[in-house]
Amino acid sequence: MHHKKSLLALKAQIFFFLTFSLLITACKTSSKIVSQDKDQLEKALLWELTGKDIKQPSYIFGTIHIIDSKDYFLPNGLLSAIDQSKKMVFEIDMKAMNDMSAMMGMMSKLFMKDDLTLKDLYEDEEYEEVKAFFAKKGLPLMFLERMKPMFLSALAYVDIGPGGLQGSEKVKSYEFELASIAETKNMETGGLETIEYQIGVFDAIPYEDQAKMLLQAITAGDVDNQEMKAMVEMYTKQDIEKMASMVSNDGGGLENYSDILLGDRNRNWIPLIIQDAKTQPTVFAVGAGHLGGKDGVIRLLRAQGYNLKPISHANSKK
Repeated sequence: MHHKKSLLALKAQIFFFLTFSLLITACKTSSKIVSQDKDQLEKALLWELTGKDIKQPSYIFGTIHIIDSKDYFLPNGLLSAIDQSKKMVFEIDMKAMNDMSAMMGMMSKLFMKDDLTLKDLYEDEEYEEVKAFFAKKGLPLMFLERMKPMFLSALAYVDIGPGGLQGSEKVKSYEFELASIAETKNMETGGLETIEYQIGVFDAIPYEDQAKMLLQAITAGDVDNQEMKAMVEMYTKQDIEKMASMVSNDGGGLENYSDILLGDRNRNWIPLIIQDAKTQPTVFAVGAGHLGGKDGVIRLLRAQGYNLKPISHANSKK
């Protein structure tokens, strides 16, 4: 039993590193991508997808990859949408994480190439600051030296505890909760991206810029805690436009990578979403930051001639 729990914690930790690091970085880099006209999207996390050659409705649901348990809720209509669907698609197919040999293989890709270490990326004073931060968290930097800074940035924002995300009572993951529902209902699952692709996203961002982001996350302290609180508040208010337009004046040059982290990925998803929706009624659960904005999933699908209707308008605490 202990061994099984350890494996679950490992899977949760890897998933958390990938999705939450992407979420944080995307919010840090997105620069006013929301349309400036009057056609603002309604405040809704759940949208019905119909039209053209889609025979039965499918649904787009915006998640937040990690949230305090006290803030967790299921929007009105979500459970009904799941009941009416035959498949659930995530950014990464959650079932892929059941292949532990593949997951262990992915671990090596979390590290920087060419034996580069964090010490190589910082001045001595900066390095000591990073070292002290992780020591305070009970994570000796000697075990993290070669890890890509982008993944470490996630640890600067949230403490999920030694038991890992899935074993924590303090926080929840919408992906894990929905995957559990899908498993209970024997639903088919899928993913819009592979783990390898998401890890590759970070390889497109220079380690030096990643290191700047990590240091800023550490030095910002309460400021970034407030930023996280603001993000959660936007989520609970289902304000997907504000989530898409979070702007950071971090000055680290990361704003240059917004297309890599958001726009390009959204565009890659559209044909996959359409194909699945044409095949069978499906729930697509992706980060809420991908829904709004001029390059968001909602507007991109509408541009393809499909109908998107907001379903959820109020919180339904669970």
